[in-house]
Amino acid sequence: MRPLLIVLGVLLLLVGGVWTFQGLGYLEGSPMTGVDTWAMIGPIVAGLGVALMIVAARKRE
Repeated sequence: MRPLLIVLGVLLLLVGGVWTFQGLGYLEGSPMTGVDTWAMIGPIVAGLGVALMIVAARKRE
């Protein structure tokens, strides 16, 4: 279960990063480009991914 949670955390981190860069306008070619909402949602999702990885790494089975 631990590896699955870590992989999910990494995916959340990557998706959050992409959303952040799209919202800030650094990644173009999407309707999300330049939209402030995604610049705020992205770091939240990325932070949840980091938190999930930390919890999964510290979890004792």
